[in-house]
Amino acid sequence: MTPADLADLLRATAAKVLVERGSDPAVLPDEVKVERPRNPEHGDYATNVAMQVGKKAGINPREFANLLAEALSQAEGIDVAEVAGPGFLNIRLAKAAQGALIAKILEAGASYGTGESLASTKINLEFVSANPTGPIHLGGTRWAAVGDALGRILTAQGAQVTREYYFNDHGAQIDRFARSLVASATGQETPEDGYAGAYIGEIAGTVVAAHPEAVALPESERLELFRHEGVELMFAQIRQNLHEFGVDFDVYFNESALFASGAVEQALADLKASGNLYEKDGAWWIASTEYGDEKDRVVIKSDGNAAYIAGDIAYFQNKRGRGFDLCIYMLGADHHGYIGRLKAAAAAFGDNPDTVEVLIGQMVNLVKDGAAVKMSKRAGTVVTLDDLVAEIGIDASRYSLVRSSVNSSIDIDLDLWTKQNNENPVYYVQYAHARTNSILANAAAFDFASLTPDVGLMTSDREGELIRTLGEYPRVVASAAEMREPHRVVRYLEELAGAYHPFQSDDDMRVLPKGDDPLTPLHAARLELVKATRQVLANGLGLLGVSAPERM
Repeated sequence: MTPADLADLLRATAAKVLVERGSDPAVLPDEVKVERPRNPEHGDYATNVAMQVGKKAGINPREFANLLAEALSQAEGIDVAEVAGPGFLNIRLAKAAQGALIAKILEAGASYGTGESLASTKINLEFVSANPTGPIHLGGTRWAAVGDALGRILTAQGAQVTREYYFNDHGAQIDRFARSLVASATGQETPEDGYAGAYIGEIAGTVVAAHPEAVALPESERLELFRHEGVELMFAQIRQNLHEFGVDFDVYFNESALFASGAVEQALADLKASGNLYEKDGAWWIASTEYGDEKDRVVIKSDGNAAYIAGDIAYFQNKRGRGFDLCIYMLGADHHGYIGRLKAAAAAFGDNPDTVEVLIGQMVNLVKDGAAVKMSKRAGTVVTLDDLVAEIGIDASRYSLVRSSVNSSIDIDLDLWTKQNNENPVYYVQYAHARTNSILANAAAFDFASLTPDVGLMTSDREGELIRTLGEYPRVVASAAEMREPHRVVRYLEELAGAYHPFQSDDDMRVLPKGDDPLTPLHAARLELVKATRQVLANGLGLLGVSAPERM
């Protein structure tokens, strides 16, 4: 029985008790909360539902808890239900229910932990979207890891997820990039507002090698050639780096297409028609304060050029036109203003602003030998995806970047994440998986097929803690999807590894017989528990895009 199963049972039982008492079951919450007590002696799970709804139903909470305990004691899968304090309910599951959970995990296999909470929801998940003016820096690398994990988690809850990269090939930054390439190719100093770093010289050299005539072209033609070729080369490298990092996109959307297709003009025409675009001081403004934004935004500047938001507005309209129910934008720490403006733009189109979600990621810092690492050998100014992977590898990079809430800045200690011991969080989790695999490989030497596992024989606290932790996994994944917080899965995996390592290390918890000891149904039961643990560890690591090694 999983916590979700128990919550459903509690709600159904509470509704039945309320009806029998002549009370309205509508006072019950949509979801009854169950938690694991800090002290295992208090039971497997606890709930305060009686305290939540007792007074609303006109019943003393402790009396209501006693009624619930009496009804639950007759329910299948419940061993004991006891009342504590003013109305807490402590519940201990029957051993058969624990066995059923293990069997459920093994039967479900890779699908254990999946759900249908987002079934049929079409989600556009836009992340990274770094400008093709240089290698991906650490902020973009964080979004690559978090965005890919979030996409996997949303998919695990039944959503139809399209991973999208918004490719900015239009605007002033691209112009500065092109001028920087030309300067490098012609032996000039980097423009004051340009881009520096070894990669600029590499790309410029590649362009000249393919087009020897480039440096002799008239200035405007030369600039256009380097702009086009340079952006293509830079973006090809970005895509390759992301692919090697385990991140691929379903759609690469060119910003310039919005202008070339007339989508920007159409979006602005729609806003003018609705009265949500007005002229002032020679510029055109969207009336975004009417829809909760902190200020109105300039969309067409007084010189007639489109402001950056013009493309954003048209891009949102394009996404909705493609049939997406939800548009999730994953943006950097300096983009807080986009939350209000994008939601306001949706409302200005007559759309539901809740179809827009903006996640803001905070900064990432690298630390080595106690000091900050600030420079890249290749990019020259910022630390990049390649720099991080070169130091600690892909698995540790992805894991470390997803491990914390995106709302907080993180320091990645390179000394810690390269350790080959349990101080390293990703090693700790992956080693748990490798240990389960080792046990199962060694089990092949024994005749387990002749035994029927009896999970009811597993009565120790270590076994119970591990089983209960396995049962939490579906709820953790569902919560991670609902809250858009992949780090919940990471922390869960560390909790699961924390329950498994002591179990395997305890000589009283032997899965395989020692010496000439006979093979027993208890050994067989523990082997099933190890199989279930391996499956859940592999499932969770898979959601993070991190490998589950067979040996370490």
